[in-house]
Amino acid sequence: MTEERFETRAIHAGQAPDAPYGAVNVPIYQTSTYAQPAVGEPKVWDYARGGNPTREAFQQALASLEGGARAFSFGSGMGAETTLLLTLEPGDHVVLADDVYGGTYRLLTKVFRRWGLASTTVDLTDADALAAAVRPETRFVWVETPSNPLLKIIDIRAVSEIAQAAGARVVVDNTFATPALQRPLDLGADVVVHSVTKYIGGHSDLIGGAVVTSHDDLIEHLGFLTNAVGAVPGPMDCYLALRGLKTLAVRMRAHGEHASAVASYLSRHPKVRDVYYPGLASHPGHELAARQMAGYGGMVSFTVGSADEALEMARRTRVFVLAESLGAVESLIEVPGPMTHASVAGSALEVPDELVRLSVGLEHPDDLIADLERALG
Repeated sequence: MTEERFETRAIHAGQAPDAPYGAVNVPIYQTSTYAQPAVGEPKVWDYARGGNPTREAFQQALASLEGGARAFSFGSGMGAETTLLLTLEPGDHVVLADDVYGGTYRLLTKVFRRWGLASTTVDLTDADALAAAVRPETRFVWVETPSNPLLKIIDIRAVSEIAQAAGARVVVDNTFATPALQRPLDLGADVVVHSVTKYIGGHSDLIGGAVVTSHDDLIEHLGFLTNAVGAVPGPMDCYLALRGLKTLAVRMRAHGEHASAVASYLSRHPKVRDVYYPGLASHPGHELAARQMAGYGGMVSFTVGSADEALEMARRTRVFVLAESLGAVESLIEVPGPMTHASVAGSALEVPDELVRLSVGLEHPDDLIADLERALG
């Protein structure tokens, strides 16, 4: 029988009605421990740090959608990244894309560097630069595509071929695209990471992270670290994330349609200089995105004339909420330089002061465009 399609698996994978009562929704198992039939013989888990039925349902569903053998969920995206990086050892090396979330850069350069983990930033759209950056001790090549905040598109298959030929594994942050639009493991990557807080949650009401892989050694190591380090999510957050998965496909289609309309409007506005959206034919990664993705996503970045103009515009919107984060039903606006990417100021990853980032939500696109027109006017 043909495997069920994405939308069907999002609603049913790991989510059979519960045995005692037939509840259609996975219950919130709000427990810290489990009764054991005999000493040292738990039914499944002995303590909720090691596992929880609500968490397990979410993990099974996400693994199915990403095409991985196992998913692990965490209390935040940074908790997911930290736990994954703890599978490495002092002296190892990570090649990091030169346009990534500021928190990822901060984690590697301010936390793990002191622990002995080296990292190098490189433009992953340049195959020669990547090949030159990989060392014998390189263990991960860390990709974001589309990237944050300049929405670069990285060729996952090409990067995977170069990295794996050198003995490194490829980690793809799939937060912006989600498995509804992009499946990195199918394109040759080894690991997928998510900030579940964003599009998977989708409603600005949870914090979470996830790692998905099919490598047995990583599954074993991550399973140990999940319990040993304990950066796990609570059952309520897992329930909300599972709820978010059910509508992910339809939401991502709407996000993309609305973002396309907003990007097209911005590309024609006289006060806007550059628009970064892979759905525009003018975007340098447009053709690659069309091959690698099932849609272009809901994130749009653009530049205006100056840093002051960017700050003023962000203050003047009414429908777009001035806030960090992204990927929810409500539209958000931010200025990355002093906000989400303040931690990369003065580094090779520093973003333009005049850059504005939009998370285009599910409001009517005409209302979003009218709001931007007021703010720019």
